[in-house]
Amino acid sequence: MFGRSGDLRMLDAALRGADLHPALVPEGVKLTIVNLMKDHWPDEPPAQAYASLAQLFGYCVASPETFEQANGRERRLDAERRIEEALETGDSLDAQIVLMALHAKLISAEVVERFGLSAE
Repeated sequence: MFGRSGDLRMLDAALRGADLHPALVPEGVKLTIVNLMKDHWPDEPPAQAYASLAQLFGYCVASPETFEQANGRERRLDAERRIEEALETGDSLDAQIVLMALHAKLISAEVVERFGLSAE
């Protein structure tokens, strides 16, 4: 009845799985991620979606090298591919996650530079 919602607990676990401690992510950002997921999946986000979004968000927050050390080369390349696709489409869930990380000022300067991101 009381305590964190199941969605936030699942996101916290997924963030830990991406080597990003949930305490480093403001609650408002986590709530925004959960709400974006609910907008994208009106019924209920699939369980694997939490890990997928946490990986992308974790890449945005960490430097590419730090992310690769914790998650492996394949996941780094996947996150980079997803960001490139998000920049092309402009209005995907991945694009919203990247933009939110940018606006929240949590995104790594290396990621901003690598992809030429701006908040304009």
